[in-house]
Amino acid sequence: MPALYAYGDGGCLVPAPAELAGLFCRGAVQQRKRTLVAATAVAAAAAECVRASKKQRQQLPLPLRSLDALPDECLFEILRRVPGGGGRGRGASACVSRRWLALLGSIRASELCQAAAAAAADTPSLPDLNEEFVMEEDKEKFPADRFAIDRVLEGKEATDVRLSAMAVVAGSRGGLEKLAVRGSHPTRGVTDQGLSAVARGSPNLGSLALWDVPLITDAGLAEIAAGCPSLERLDISRCPLITDKGLAAVAQGCPNLVSLTIEACSGVANEGLRAIGRSCVKLQAVNIKNCPLVGDQGISSLVCSATASLAKIRLQGLNITDASLAVIGYYGKAVTDLILTRLATVGERGFWVMANAAGLQNLRCMSVTSCPGVTDLALASIAKFCPSLKQLYLRKCGHVSDAGLKAFTESAKVFENLQLEECNRVTLVGILAFLLNCSQKFRALSLVKCMGIKDICSAPAQLPLCRSLRFLTIKDCPGFTDASLAVVGMICPQLEQVDLSGLGEVTDNGLLPLIQSSEAGLIKVDLSGCKNITDVAVSSLVKGHGKSLKKVSLEGCSKITDASLFTMSESCTELAELDLSNCMVSDYGVAILASASHLKLRVLSLSGCSKVTQKSVPFLGNLGQSLEGLNLQFCNMIGNHNIASLEKKLWWCDILA
Repeated sequence: MPALYAYGDGGCLVPAPAELAGLFCRGAVQQRKRTLVAATAVAAAAAECVRASKKQRQQLPLPLRSLDALPDECLFEILRRVPGGGGRGRGASACVSRRWLALLGSIRASELCQAAAAAAADTPSLPDLNEEFVMEEDKEKFPADRFAIDRVLEGKEATDVRLSAMAVVAGSRGGLEKLAVRGSHPTRGVTDQGLSAVARGSPNLGSLALWDVPLITDAGLAEIAAGCPSLERLDISRCPLITDKGLAAVAQGCPNLVSLTIEACSGVANEGLRAIGRSCVKLQAVNIKNCPLVGDQGISSLVCSATASLAKIRLQGLNITDASLAVIGYYGKAVTDLILTRLATVGERGFWVMANAAGLQNLRCMSVTSCPGVTDLALASIAKFCPSLKQLYLRKCGHVSDAGLKAFTESAKVFENLQLEECNRVTLVGILAFLLNCSQKFRALSLVKCMGIKDICSAPAQLPLCRSLRFLTIKDCPGFTDASLAVVGMICPQLEQVDLSGLGEVTDNGLLPLIQSSEAGLIKVDLSGCKNITDVAVSSLVKGHGKSLKKVSLEGCSKITDASLFTMSESCTELAELDLSNCMVSDYGVAILASASHLKLRVLSLSGCSKVTQKSVPFLGNLGQSLEGLNLQFCNMIGNHNIASLEKKLWWCDILA
């Protein structure tokens, strides 16, 4: 046995480093002669060496000064024997120097286990007197790996040193399960070295996200693939040095991959996707966005290989043609969600063939944005050959018209939700025809920035009655005014949620018929930007639906005054969220709200209310324990001092000021 010396507090015993060097440098090292090193003593001694001046270091005993003189191989063998109970020993050792951190980061979890087992077999374990005592019941309540679940590095904090230290400490607790690196330090960013430390210390890593990490290469991804066979989710965004080689390594080392996201990776092409498709037979979700080298071959190979499991597909900004959509239509037998965005080279034929291939029998949700190939003919085919389709979202599809909507609704038997945004060829006549023929399960309609949605000269001879519709959004459609809104109120008597934000031409005359015709009881109403709505309409809304209203937004309704708040305090019993931003309410209205003891507001916004002053502070402080959010931004008459006192009184509430 080598000589033992007493160092530090408590007289911990540490083998003399010089003799350790002799042991490790004599050739083959016998496993039985390895001695367990107490982590706290090694870390404390080395840290003392770093902090002391040259003069003090010269006065230290020779064995301690020679510890840093050991070659990496010897120090590696010592550090992998540091006890890792709770991560204390390895974490303390990692703080000694960058060299120690790098060596600790290069130790695989399996090597730690082997070293610990060998040391336990040959040497009686020494107790760590610095370790906290934990009761058995506390161990059950707070398991040792409770901190090794999720870690995130963002911006300037994302460096190799931080990532390696995180991996070293978490390695003693079973390793990281989820890791996200978002951004990178401009000069000392995350590289393959940091990723290698994660791969070696976290064999059970299940989710990895790398966003805007330009220094990561295929080598780092290969380390993850070799060390983390349990990886299930991989998200790579704006990593220009990652190519097909990195994806091929992931395909070979991570057969349990279920979700793959690749965005703006200029080096990724078809071969990488083909390798993923061949090896990852459990793949369920694919998201490929803005990768210029990905074409029909990559997408087709991926979809064909994962036909039994692939349920969600998202393709955006790719150089693919009708061929890829044809393959999706034929082999997408398990696809339930399909999102297609900015596919400029896919034409009408591609969408028509995709639908007519009759493979999308399980498709439930479909979203298409800025795809010129979506026409009335394509829309009719989708409705006919996708019998399970329930939700359709069309954005910037300029070739879709009223005729396409009519043909669609005639075939879609279980359809529930239609969202149209910037589809300017669709008119109110087409919407009324759609509602006349829609299925009894249709529940939600959203029209956003559709310039064709405007008042019609005369109503159709037969007005539809859509009793199934519960959620209606007509937003930022400047041609939609009182006449159209009154018609909507007549045909949709069971509305529960209404969003009319941005309809600046709507007045009380249009809103009152909708309020009065609603039979079910409105729950959420958004009138943001309806600058011509007055207290008359809001009071009618509150009196008629006060028992069901839970959320009301009146942002920018400059004609709303304290009169509306008085009615709310009397009639509303379930109101939880109220937005009065930029309204003409005053201190008196705030006092009225605060005096209504039956009101249990969770969120209140008074942003930009110029008439709300410091006099409202006592009343705001009495809004109760239910208040979770309070927005007082741009309420310049309150003052910072009063805001501070309010924050102290409502300490549980999130206050924006």
